[in-house]
Amino acid sequence: MERENLLGAGPAATYLLDDAEGAAALSAAGADSAALKGVAGRFPEYSAAWAALAEWSERNGDSVTAYAYARAGYHRGLDQLRRAGWRGNGPVPWSHEPNRGFLRSLHMLGQAAAGIGEEHEAERCAQFLRDSSAEAAAELAGQR
Repeated sequence: MERENLLGAGPAATYLLDDAEGAAALSAAGADSAALKGVAGRFPEYSAAWAALAEWSERNGDSVTAYAYARAGYHRGLDQLRRAGWRGNGPVPWSHEPNRGFLRSLHMLGQAAAGIGEEHEAERCAQFLRDSSAEAAAELAGQR
């Protein structure tokens, strides 16, 4: 789906494709870690599943595992962004639901990096999130 950049400046926003089957499976999994792992195994390209696992791990005090899950979601999301025409910068709107898995993974990568003392990575991820979607950065900061 190609959308025109109405501001005429800077790169156009990138909109990832919807994964209705992955979203339905993730919704059905709820907060059960085994079910979340099953969703990630069935839909390994679905960043939202990795983000959910990272969030679950971080809530349960395991920053190392959260970091690994978040990194998987982040890299899967980067792959999808590139396939969607993203060239390394530009908006990734939070308002577009399919983008949220990548943005949540990026946020969790920063949170987990901070949790294991990797401050440079935490700062890089926080800046990348703000640059990609200020709305996501504000929304996700409010969930802490």
